[in-house]
Amino acid sequence: MKMEDLVQNTLRQFFGDDSIIFDRSRLAGGLTNYNYLMDIKGTEYVVRQPGGMTNLMIDRRIEKVNNAIVSELGINSECVYFDEVSGIKISVSIMNSKNIAQTDPNSYENLSAVSDVMKKVHSSCKHFPNTFDWLSELNKYEKIIQELNGGFFFDYAEFKEQLLDFMEKNIKNLVSVPCHNDTVPENFIVGENGKTYLVDWEYSGMNDPSWDVAAYILESKLSPEAIDFLLKDYYGEYPDTEELTKIKFFMVAQDLLWMVWAMIRHYSGDDFLDYCSLRYERFQRNIKAITESEGYELADMVKN
Repeated sequence: MKMEDLVQNTLRQFFGDDSIIFDRSRLAGGLTNYNYLMDIKGTEYVVRQPGGMTNLMIDRRIEKVNNAIVSELGINSECVYFDEVSGIKISVSIMNSKNIAQTDPNSYENLSAVSDVMKKVHSSCKHFPNTFDWLSELNKYEKIIQELNGGFFFDYAEFKEQLLDFMEKNIKNLVSVPCHNDTVPENFIVGENGKTYLVDWEYSGMNDPSWDVAAYILESKLSPEAIDFLLKDYYGEYPDTEELTKIKFFMVAQDLLWMVWAMIRHYSGDDFLDYCSLRYERFQRNIKAITESEGYELADMVKN
């Protein structure tokens, strides 16, 4: 059965209405999945149609558990249906909301809200049952590509080794706390009451909190002023050289990890080749730069 038909059958069964048609006219965004807004019986919902190959990349059982844990913190959208086998999910839409990418990821108001939400997650005493380890995820993605008979960039192994060498020499004192691990500005939702939510917990797991900070800086392409504001707001003061090095390393590792993730989508038939190239070119530039110069600026790392 096609995924679109499975989603439609799910909607009909869950809501007890065989007249429901899976309406894909209002796309609410997403890279990993396709999220659609639907008005059903007077309530607006976000209906998730899982993207291609995501069943191999994401453990939906863990996501379901973590999604429930985070909901107790009051920062998640209300999930009313979650199928851990298919990955189909139905959530109540946050009314009259906008994601931070639609407003301004660089505004001090948004940066403060993002910082507060991340600190709430990272300080939670309710830990996730899994660990998000970027290198384990990368190895898993590489194996999937090999099984798809796909290839890598010709100098991939060389640059990956350079990254691992940098990690061995420079990255120390990692900590483990609950993390979202995909803190793109699109996942921060501001409701009509001004409250900020953090949604889409499929990559969540225990990790070093600076991974989330690095991801927001990179994915939002923050300005130098915005970076300074976020770092001081989140850490309480400007972080020391060791922590800055960790943030830089995570930014480089994220470009490599999500580039390989996108290659899976490319080899499964989705149009992700430009996305792969953009992230890989930035990865190449930044791993060279942070290896050669400790003073390479975070603001320079976000540029394409």
